[in-house]
Amino acid sequence: MSDYKNSVHLWMVLFEEYLKENLVLMDGAMGSLIYEKGIFIDKCYDELNLSRPELIRDIHEEYIRAGAMVIETNTYGANRFKLKSHMLNDRIEEINLKGVELAREAAGDNIYVAGSMGPSGVEMEPFGDTSLEEVFQAYKEQTGILCKAGVDLYILETFQDIREMEQAIKAIKSVCTLPVVAMMTVGEDGKTRYGVDVEDIIRRLDSSEASVIGLNCTVGPKSMLDFMDQISRISTKPVSIMPNAGRPQFTDGRMIYMSTPEYFSVYTKRFIDKGVRMLGGCCGTTPEHIAKMANALAMKQTRIQHSINIGVRPVTEEALPDPVPAAEKSGLSKKMTLGEQVVLVEMVPPRSTDITKPLEGARLLKESKVDAINIPDGPRATARMTGLALSVLLQNHVDIETVLHYTCRDRNLLGMQSDLLGATAMGIRNILAITGDPPMIGDYPQATAVFDIDAIGLVHLIDNLNHGIDVGEKRIGDPTSFFTGVGVDPNSVNQENELHRLQLKKEAGAEYVITQPVFDVDSLKTFLDKADMDGLYLVAGIWPLVSLRNAEFMKNEVPGVKVPDGVIERIAAFDNKEDQLKAGIEVAQEMVDQVLGFVSGIQVSAPFGRYKLAVEVADAILGAKA
Repeated sequence: MSDYKNSVHLWMVLFEEYLKENLVLMDGAMGSLIYEKGIFIDKCYDELNLSRPELIRDIHEEYIRAGAMVIETNTYGANRFKLKSHMLNDRIEEINLKGVELAREAAGDNIYVAGSMGPSGVEMEPFGDTSLEEVFQAYKEQTGILCKAGVDLYILETFQDIREMEQAIKAIKSVCTLPVVAMMTVGEDGKTRYGVDVEDIIRRLDSSEASVIGLNCTVGPKSMLDFMDQISRISTKPVSIMPNAGRPQFTDGRMIYMSTPEYFSVYTKRFIDKGVRMLGGCCGTTPEHIAKMANALAMKQTRIQHSINIGVRPVTEEALPDPVPAAEKSGLSKKMTLGEQVVLVEMVPPRSTDITKPLEGARLLKESKVDAINIPDGPRATARMTGLALSVLLQNHVDIETVLHYTCRDRNLLGMQSDLLGATAMGIRNILAITGDPPMIGDYPQATAVFDIDAIGLVHLIDNLNHGIDVGEKRIGDPTSFFTGVGVDPNSVNQENELHRLQLKKEAGAEYVITQPVFDVDSLKTFLDKADMDGLYLVAGIWPLVSLRNAEFMKNEVPGVKVPDGVIERIAAFDNKEDQLKAGIEVAQEMVDQVLGFVSGIQVSAPFGRYKLAVEVADAILGAKA
């Protein structure tokens, strides 16, 4: 048997650090899925680690393929009390070690393995004859084995007795310092079978050494969501939620859970909006449920921060060349430094080689005095003509500046540097450095992503090139002269992290910021009050909603976009699309009017290539230029 020990996996960020920067998707049910695969409930499911290892490994792999970032070992009931009832108490170490080995084999180098520990299965005093000390020793024993096998964290789940949970947490912390996710289970009335309610549970968990606290099992997503208001009022610890797939029904000798994967997708977004940081599924959930949750979570996900450090410039005897001043980098940078308000219009690259419509649109925008065309790079992880190619074509054929989005998703570090040197040679001067949408939300969810660095690392890379050195700290001759922008999401579910990342982008060399589409100016101002914008030019994103359906899509399906209910209701007041479009344009124009007093410009999206509509929205600025 492999012995992984507890050597921290150097190829991964420690889980507690990963959690600070990311929403985390766990796996789904183990027991009910084993049952679905034909194993009767009188069997010890933990023993299957030994007798049916391929079955357990396959289940782990199914959840990983579905998108889980954390998988739980099949050791939920592998404590001395439960194994004794199956006459297996002498195999406790073997079962737990094998459980971690199977999970680790499936997880490889990119997935976290959580040691799963459930309730002891015995009644503690005064309800039974088992003492708190005996329970503590049982959890200490299992913890030691799982720690020896090399888990990354512990998940305590489906506990009914808060006293037992407290003993389990203390036992883990007496053995190791790994993070603990502690989840109790309550009924729809919000109480355990011992009568302890959610608020009392959360208060006690909040005062414990658990890193993450929450609820799992027994009830479905709706009830779990209702409990979130109570949880968030009491504790500031990260919250974990793992609901059942609704209430089970006993049909033809089998337990059938009725909540569909699509239903879980809807509630995933709602949980995240309520502040949940870790999500997964309990009884009745399947890899299909987790796949739908993964897609929903990816659309809300705060971008991953990667660890490659390319921001340190070499110490050399020869001084580095002076970077090109911002005002001399491009026509766009010159206007911003002079205090002129600029207008950018977004143009999504075509899915084919035909650039007829992009050229027609670019000519219209130039005639309308638009300052530059903003070109996304594989937006929403779709396969399109490269933004670099379209940027060069527009600049050469129409003589209009472009702002090239450049993502970290599709290229390794060397490829990025090669692209950027080539972009300079072809006349590209304005860059928007972004991490990029993950492939799982796009047309080709099985496509791989690179992500050698994230947007912060990319800004460092560009700043190095702007100082005349490459990623390997070698001279490149004349420095590049990129005017470097970054994106910001004022409505991020993790605003502290977004502010922190904005500061890091600024320190890395960012010069301007483009926001996600603004539909709530007060929310944007609140974010800016907390941000250090000194030295950064601000460009507000503006999106004209073209219909009620478009508004609902933006609200529910586009990451980083917050469309207030009032805007939805305003557009929904009209039955026909023509009036809905008119209302959407009015909302966008109002947003422009409200931001003009404190921004350096606006970026207007052109939904479905409707460039005249974008010009109409930007008239408050463009009209003044005419």
